[in-house]
Amino acid sequence: MRAPPARIIELNAKGFGVPAHERIALANGMTLVIVPRREVPLVAFQLVIRGGALGDPAGRAGVASLTAGLLDKGAGARDAAEFAESVEGLGGSFGAGAGPESLSISGQFLAQDQERMLELVADAVLAPRFAAVEFTRLRQRQIGQIRSLKDSDPSELLPQYGRALLFGAHAYGQPAGGSEESLQAVTLKDVVEYHRAHIGADRAVLVVAGDVDVAWLKSAVERRFAGWQAAAAPLPELVPTQKLRRRRVLLVDAPGSAQSYFWLGATGLDRAYPQRAALDLVNSLFGGRFTSLLNSELRIRSGLSYGAGSGFNRGRVAGDFNIRSFAETRHTVRAIDLALRTLARLKRDGVTQAMLDSARAYVVGQYPMNLETAADWAAQLADLELYGLDPAHIEGYGPALRNASLKDAEQVIREAFPLGRQLAMVVIGDAAQLGKRLERYGPVQQIQLAAGSFVLCA
Repeated sequence: MRAPPARIIELNAKGFGVPAHERIALANGMTLVIVPRREVPLVAFQLVIRGGALGDPAGRAGVASLTAGLLDKGAGARDAAEFAESVEGLGGSFGAGAGPESLSISGQFLAQDQERMLELVADAVLAPRFAAVEFTRLRQRQIGQIRSLKDSDPSELLPQYGRALLFGAHAYGQPAGGSEESLQAVTLKDVVEYHRAHIGADRAVLVVAGDVDVAWLKSAVERRFAGWQAAAAPLPELVPTQKLRRRRVLLVDAPGSAQSYFWLGATGLDRAYPQRAALDLVNSLFGGRFTSLLNSELRIRSGLSYGAGSGFNRGRVAGDFNIRSFAETRHTVRAIDLALRTLARLKRDGVTQAMLDSARAYVVGQYPMNLETAADWAAQLADLELYGLDPAHIEGYGPALRNASLKDAEQVIREAFPLGRQLAMVVIGDAAQLGKRLERYGPVQQIQLAAGSFVLCA
């Protein structure tokens, strides 16, 4: 039986305290962060490599994602089955993935197995096998997953269509997991070249948290990763995103669909935005919880939808703000209009002190659940390293939540929440019923849900 996760949250009068840890720069350029906690005999790790989908070749989005997915499908002396058996035999976990700015591997093992854990991680990044049969199987699986979502739950694909419309050719506009069309274009050679060019020690941060001996772990990591060289290519540049000058509308035609799904998005904020606490409070009120303004209007009062929400995706540069919901096809325009009116009301009227205090109680209660385990802290500290943030980003969050004022909320509403004319609008639904009706929002571009890309022209 797999052991339960170690709980290592640090709460104090000042806020959410970052556990004591040691940061070590290794000779090969790799950064090692160690968080020793002895309460439970478990060790969690997070290895983050800067770059991610930024390194995908033009027209072949998904290379980084496929590379990540193949790291544990045979590495070192083990083929795919043997690698999986090694992890499962130890009662551990091991997984990898890629996002717009990084590729990451994470997992958890019993403390007594941390030597084997390091062996598996080192093999995965230094000596992946990239077997042709595993590449073909994984590529077809990812293509199949996209097709399956189009058939069963196309709402899961709204962010891909939305960000492509909002950001265009920018890295944030490309699907990190690829599209059917781009994945079909990827070859095993692309994966091998990506690994050579972008998986390097100089871009890597390894965070290990749990029942560890700092001196032993430092020596073991240096030994295991001594042969890891720097990435062969420079880190791809991430340029700033731009705000839309006028509204854009995309209709993704799903013929015969009884309901439609919509995504309203705008360029938002980056990770360094100083009013993060006030932002979370206001977004909680607008669309971040069941009793939010959006959900109250679209679900509770009008009954137009079973749910509506909003959120911010923030990276090293400004990501997206988005509103998401769905409705019966015949009620789609009413639901979109109501969402737009609710946004306009927030911009016009702001929030009250009672509303802000309610959000404060909610967020203060929710946030600690992200800081409970060794795995949570490994991920949090890796995140700080990836985005160049100080521990005060976490430690100052509690006081910032407590001290956020109506003036702060007004600033956030003014700076972070867009005007309706700045939105990119995506609707997945029956074009025969919706096409003309959506023209009220602006010129409508149209693509088939069955198309292999998330954009009009791949």
